[in-house]
Amino acid sequence: MTQIQILDCTLRDGGYINDFAFGQRGISGIIAQLTNAGIDIIETGFLENGDYNPECSVYNTVEQIANFLPTDHKRSMYVAMACYGEYNLDQLTPYNGKSIDGIRVTFHYNEIEDALIYCKEIQDRGYKVFVQPVGTTSYTDEQLISLIHLVNKLHPYAFYLVDTLGLMHKDDVFRFFYLINHNLANNIHMGFHSHNNLQLSYSNCQALASVESDRIISLDSSVYGMGRGAGNLNTELIASYLNEHYASSYEIEPLLEVVDEYIAKIKEKYEWGYSVPYYLAAINGCHPNYASYLSGKNTLNVKSIGIILRMIELEKRSLFDKNLAERKYIEFQSHEINDSATINALKDDFDGKNILLLAPGASLNENIAKILSCAKENGCTIVGVTFVPNFIECNYIFLSNLKRYKTTFNPTHKKINLIHTSNIEVDEKDKIMVNYSSLLNEDDTIRDNSSLMFLNMLAKFSPAKIYIAGMDGYGITNSDYYQDRLVIKHDMEQAIALNAAISKRIEQLKNQLNIEFITPTLYVK
Repeated sequence: MTQIQILDCTLRDGGYINDFAFGQRGISGIIAQLTNAGIDIIETGFLENGDYNPECSVYNTVEQIANFLPTDHKRSMYVAMACYGEYNLDQLTPYNGKSIDGIRVTFHYNEIEDALIYCKEIQDRGYKVFVQPVGTTSYTDEQLISLIHLVNKLHPYAFYLVDTLGLMHKDDVFRFFYLINHNLANNIHMGFHSHNNLQLSYSNCQALASVESDRIISLDSSVYGMGRGAGNLNTELIASYLNEHYASSYEIEPLLEVVDEYIAKIKEKYEWGYSVPYYLAAINGCHPNYASYLSGKNTLNVKSIGIILRMIELEKRSLFDKNLAERKYIEFQSHEINDSATINALKDDFDGKNILLLAPGASLNENIAKILSCAKENGCTIVGVTFVPNFIECNYIFLSNLKRYKTTFNPTHKKINLIHTSNIEVDEKDKIMVNYSSLLNEDDTIRDNSSLMFLNMLAKFSPAKIYIAGMDGYGITNSDYYQDRLVIKHDMEQAIALNAAISKRIEQLKNQLNIEFITPTLYVK
């Protein structure tokens, strides 16, 4: 009869969501409640090199972890994860029963030989070793069997099937299980770490629990499914299922208390779970970070994200490469054109003229009278960037954001003169196309920020003065925008990075352009 265990990884996999900042009270409380729930194996976080912050579930030593463990371990085992090459074992003291019991080691295919030596060193210090190859589903059968034979010689506590890309269906689970089970030494446990890109983590784990085997199988999960991207199997769901169908004895209320006291507050601030970009990543065999990177641009519709994912070479899809993602993004967007005639034709409207740039910040609503006065008194050429305002007539609308064009920029289909970049195919009759790639910024963070791209275009002319309204700075609430339809969500880390990069670029542009902000902004001191 197959024996199923639960390994909860909330403090580790879930930590990708909030940068592991659960706080000391949160770390202790989550571990205590998981212990009270009878969870078999509790992952306390990462072991890594670097500075230690006791507010985060990332540690340098097992002694730091010991401070968070309850006096009574009940039936729970405690582990931590170490990525091969990112934790110096000189910091690892021998096992003494006062801290964690085991260490999960992750590694890539090209690191197998050295990683298994690393595992042996951990094993020699008395810890249970969990061998966890990244992206097991990307291995050929021959590669996987070869690895298993090496693992058998090491004889660790557990060997893992890892669905890094979240692309497995039930048939895949069965095929990999029987392949591993047939070749893995009998008394090595097997683990399954799934991602929920296709909403199949729960059903796949139910399928794995149903196999007939003498092997002990651990199912990785996290409370509330908390985890990077599409998230993970929900601990509370699989615990309840195992109680009902396999006579397990997990206590569910402590898990729900973890949600209520710790995770729900994080969920209010950060997002995880199923989304179409993560679905696209899975069906195209791409690392989910490609989907989050492209989605985070806030310039692409889902069709475009799918096209870019398919542009990535097959052999490069399983490991995320930010530089490759950026190159493919720019390649997709560029649509290089010669716009010299167009730029020349626009000179009459911009050379020697005062320009009023309207960005979609919330400050527009409180400063309408001031904006109207500025436009009238200075005889401005008025340009709305990425949206059509309803309180003033614009000479032009500038658009470089494909997602805006497909959704929110002109919902009433007001007649406009549109200047659009060459990455967007538009239906408007009165349209002027300019070269997308010639307006980009050097900094990846703000590469194709629309307001900056328009300012970069103005740098091709000789405007007298540029008045800016509504370019307030990024926050994390709906109230940061002129209208709710224009909202683009960012987390705090993204907002801070964007604001810093834009401020720096504005200062550079001031060497070329006479710029004055007429509404409150974070971009000038």
